[in-house]
Amino acid sequence: MNKMSDTGRKLKVFAGIVAVALLVGFFLVHHTKSSEERSLETATSATASEPPIVNVIMVQKAPPSFPLSLPGETAAWYESVIYARVDGYVAKWNSDIGDHVKKGQILATIETPDLDAQLAAAKAKVKASQAVVAAMRADAEFAKTTYERWKDSPKGVVSEQEREAKKSGYDSAVAHVNEAQAQTNLDQANVDRYTALTQFKQVTAPYEGAVTERRIDIGNLVTSGSNANTTPLYRMMQDDPIRVFVDVPQSAAVDIKVGTPVLISAGNISVCVLDGKLTSVPSNISDCVLDGKVTRTAGAINPQTRTLRVEIDIPNPGHTLAPGMYVNVVFEVPAKGLAQIPAAALIFRTGGPQVAIVGESNKVHFHKVSIARDNGDIVEISSGVSSGDRVILNVSSQIYEGQTVAASEVKDDSINASAQIQ
Repeated sequence: MNKMSDTGRKLKVFAGIVAVALLVGFFLVHHTKSSEERSLETATSATASEPPIVNVIMVQKAPPSFPLSLPGETAAWYESVIYARVDGYVAKWNSDIGDHVKKGQILATIETPDLDAQLAAAKAKVKASQAVVAAMRADAEFAKTTYERWKDSPKGVVSEQEREAKKSGYDSAVAHVNEAQAQTNLDQANVDRYTALTQFKQVTAPYEGAVTERRIDIGNLVTSGSNANTTPLYRMMQDDPIRVFVDVPQSAAVDIKVGTPVLISAGNISVCVLDGKLTSVPSNISDCVLDGKVTRTAGAINPQTRTLRVEIDIPNPGHTLAPGMYVNVVFEVPAKGLAQIPAAALIFRTGGPQVAIVGESNKVHFHKVSIARDNGDIVEISSGVSSGDRVILNVSSQIYEGQTVAASEVKDDSINASAQIQ
């Protein structure tokens, strides 16, 4: 009985000790949390009272020129679809896709049995017409001598009516000769036409170039013409020199003129043309740069795309560039001597574009600006900022007019790179 009493007493003492330990732990944790909350509140208040940190960049003057990079597309100097000029069937073809041909070289031969028969018939008709002319001339000669005899006969021997009849007969014979000669000339014209068409039995290259498509084979029937129902024989092109077409946006169109220097780069080619000469490029260079100038422009803005079509002609003696290739074209566009800022400094609001400028006392002031030219990452400003102003990049919506900030100046690599390209 005493044992059980001692055990109960020990359990009560242990339970009391545990309860006291838990109570002490609760008060310690509560005190620690309260201290941390007070410390956080104090730090937050101190941070809130400090001015916000903003990244600023110095406004710079635009360089004398800047590069404008645009996509371009190469095109052949000449590109022709060759159709048959006569009806017939293909007897032989001499050139295939990829062949380089000279001007006048025979590409294919067409057999024209119908044309040959028409030519033979026309020649026979000419001979018949010539025979008619000969007969008419004989009749006219006889009528002439008869008229001359009657004309010289003394008065009273023949009547005037008979003399006039002989004259009329002679005039009629001459007219028949002229008619027969005219018919002969018409028949000869048909012979000449058919003879000219026989020259088109041989399909020849209109200029020196390369065959890019062959649509015929031996025995194929071909018809003359170039409408939707006729099949072309060949397609060929000339790619030296080669054209480069670029669509320049309206904002830069006024600055792109004939003679504006350009750099053209085409990736993944091993040779290139530089200063009109074929130049080898080391295999570790992925881009080949070609220099040139604007050759011609459309002179008008496309109303659908609001772009100006620009054309650049460059030599291509090694056929390095192929028509239809994508190239990158960089124009050296003259600047307007204005201030330039990164596009990240612009703020677009209902009142128009603005920038946030940090003054000498580190107070923020919002200025309206006028954009003279948008060059992508860099924007030229005609009014609202001056060279040397500090503008805030990526302005937060929490920044307000007159607020004091802590300015952290950064450098914009895109501006520095643009300034170095002259």
